[in-house]
Amino acid sequence: MEALKGVKILDMTHVQSGPTCTQLLAWFGADVVKVERPGVGDATRGQLRDVPKADSLYFTMLNSNKRSITLNPKNPDGAKIFTSLIEQCDVMVENFAPGALDRMGFSWEKIQEINPRMIYASVKGFGPGAYEDCKVYENVAQCAGGSASTTGMLGEVPTVTGAQIGDSGTGLHLALGIVTALFHREKSGKGQRVSAAMQDGVLNLCRVKLRDQQRLSHGPLKEYSQFGQGIPFGEATPRAGNDSGGGQPGRILKCKGWDTDPDAYTYFITQAAVWKNICEVIGKPEWIEDEKFLTPEARLPHLNEIFETIEAWTMTKTKFEVMDICNPLNIPVGPILSMKELANEQSLRETGTIVEVDHPERGKYLTVGNPIKLSDSPAVVKRSPLLGEHTEEVIKEFCNMSDEEIKSLRDSGAI
Repeated sequence: MEALKGVKILDMTHVQSGPTCTQLLAWFGADVVKVERPGVGDATRGQLRDVPKADSLYFTMLNSNKRSITLNPKNPDGAKIFTSLIEQCDVMVENFAPGALDRMGFSWEKIQEINPRMIYASVKGFGPGAYEDCKVYENVAQCAGGSASTTGMLGEVPTVTGAQIGDSGTGLHLALGIVTALFHREKSGKGQRVSAAMQDGVLNLCRVKLRDQQRLSHGPLKEYSQFGQGIPFGEATPRAGNDSGGGQPGRILKCKGWDTDPDAYTYFITQAAVWKNICEVIGKPEWIEDEKFLTPEARLPHLNEIFETIEAWTMTKTKFEVMDICNPLNIPVGPILSMKELANEQSLRETGTIVEVDHPERGKYLTVGNPIKLSDSPAVVKRSPLLGEHTEEVIKEFCNMSDEEIKSLRDSGAI
């Protein structure tokens, strides 16, 4: 049985952060009704379009398993439909600019009057404070949340990551908040507001860097490469290149073919528990008893020498050969997998992490599936809806209107 079957979501989201949240809920079986502007729809339907006159991959990969209706809540007739949706739905999710719903006449107070059980969930750029009214996009969130300042090579410009930790990361946080509020409502009978700020979400994912900021007051961060290079630390957590960021030193190392393949690399961690195995694999058994390398603490000033020696070995092997050799010895390594390799990885298809979906406009395409697996509630990924595809169906279901009444709504511009 679908885990969230029977939960009705009024989806007022667009672009990425909000749709990520509502798509996750839809994957778990919630009935997600996506409300879009008549004739326009979510802006991402047309962004980065690769197939003429078809919804873009940007839209289709963020809006699986949803129903789409077109509705103008600013229109008097549209406002009545919108009110009926609020009355009957469990959750409203939005990521508008601050105050947008208020200007439509649907403030949180008004929503509570219409449906006291409603859970009203919002994505914001910043939480309360000096910047709460500022517009925020993915890379702005990464910069304001601490990710960019700690990403990249030491001495070079701050770098954003390809992972959408600002948008999709915040959507995932909001989904957890919604499910928690639904659980609370089972006991209290009341809805509540749920909010997730993108800056907050990024910072939450950067917690180990906040950890290191506090550790700096007690001395240098010895597991960072710059310690072994004799480079002094400043006042803030520095950029650390490909250092592991944890208690076990790690780096990205070249593998066989790196000079022609930009992804012929592996991540290699010198975990203390398997140091003896590492020394034997790379042909340095004498390091096992060498005082310079005897303990994790002793090895920290010599990380550059250690990883240069390991890299000389990894460069003689493909990234997959490194994995085949090291994993049976419990040495933590991992190949740098390209998006092409991931798209073709059969095991990800078998688990539903990547799925192929058929779309009436664009044909078959790949999309991400539910990354969270429930043993008794498997997620089935369905295609994204066409603009307004379910308008009549939803209005009949929620408002009990006739075909003639629906035609009148179209004529008035309400839908």
